Amino acid sequence: MREFIVEADGGSRGNPGPAGYGSVVRDAASGETLVERAEYIGTATNNVAEYRGLLAGLRAAHDLDPGARVRVRMDSKLVVEQMSGRWKIKHPAMRPLAMEAAAVFPTGQVTYEWIPREQNKHADRLANEAMDAGARGERWEPSGSTAELSAAGGATGPGRDAPAGSAKASVGPTEREAADIRAARNVASAPPPDLGAPTTFVLLRHGETPLTPQKRFSGSGGSDPGLSEVGRRQAELVAGVLAARGTVQTVVSSPLARCRETAGVVAARLGLEVGIEDGLRETDFGAWEGLTFGEVRERYPDDMNAWLTDPEAPPTGGGESFAAVARRVAVARDKLLASQAGRTVLVVSHVTPVKTLVRLALGAPPEALFRMELSAASLSAVAYYADGNASLRLLNDTSHLR
Repeated sequence: MREFIVEADGGSRGNPGPAGYGSVVRDAASGETLVERAEYIGTATNNVAEYRGLLAGLRAAHDLDPGARVRVRMDSKLVVEQMSGRWKIKHPAMRPLAMEAAAVFPTGQVTYEWIPREQNKHADRLANEAMDAGARGERWEPSGSTAELSAAGGATGPGRDAPAGSAKASVGPTEREAADIRAARNVASAPPPDLGAPTTFVLLRHGETPLTPQKRFSGSGGSDPGLSEVGRRQAELVAGVLAARGTVQTVVSSPLARCRETAGVVAARLGLEVGIEDGLRETDFGAWEGLTFGEVRERYPDDMNAWLTDPEAPPTGGGESFAAVARRVAVARDKLLASQAGRTVLVVSHVTPVKTLVRLALGAPPEALFRMELSAASLSAVAYYADGNASLRLLNDTSHLR
């Protein structure tokens, strides 16, 4: 049986701030670098970036040999202890990533080892190069040609200073990392901290379109239908109840027409502008766009079965998997949390993104998406606290439509 070593790292310049990760897959016997992975991931925390690096490294190793044994080496004590099952995972942004990482290889094939930061310089360099490219607005890909860092390449060694752009210039954990570690250990503190006002997402599914009553797949790759007459009336009713509550301070919408129309009606009533967030768009259903569930089951039975059982399986014809949607929704969520701290934000989106936000807040597995009802023009709400915890306040409220 082959054995790989995965070294992974991630960093954030601001925590949360511009973030990236780097991963290296080595042959355990020879030490040869087999694969390098790196990516700029937008705004995220150090810990989320580290989990993204771990996930990328494990997937790269799985692509090489799904039957291999893997030794993961990271300088993040938090990730190593959580993935080893010794510490709890409480942060809503990390739970789904940890579950995805745990599912890449069968249980027992992967072990985790903490290493000092100076022994993780290859992955750290990749993460920093990805962040540097992201800051320039470029997409950066690792060359895959370097097996080891060399002094000529600017590597840091024992007794040398880390580069100025290093994601982690200090040896000890940051204040936020230390707080996450204490939470993972479930250590109670007294008195409890004053976390201040949470950031609240009021989640509004758009009103009906002509396709909604027919229960047809309608995602971001189809005809982009607008609201029907019923849908416009629903938007007016939502606007009325939200105006009466008077709590919404910001309106953000998916770029698709049905959401922009719904958001426009509500925002006009509230005297607010509508911001557009591309990460809130509906799933691209590929060749299934415009078809009913029964029609897809008849035409693409194998693809449908895979889609219903594997979060990484996309719809036929190049659509998006549930896992892909979850990743971009999580990025959109983190951007809003960073820019709208302590505010109440109306998020106008679609079935899958709204259910995904709820699932991530609960730390529920991907199959939870199939166990929620979400009606057209329904309201849900999630509160996000400064310690990283989230609370589901409301789900699928349609009382305003009655």
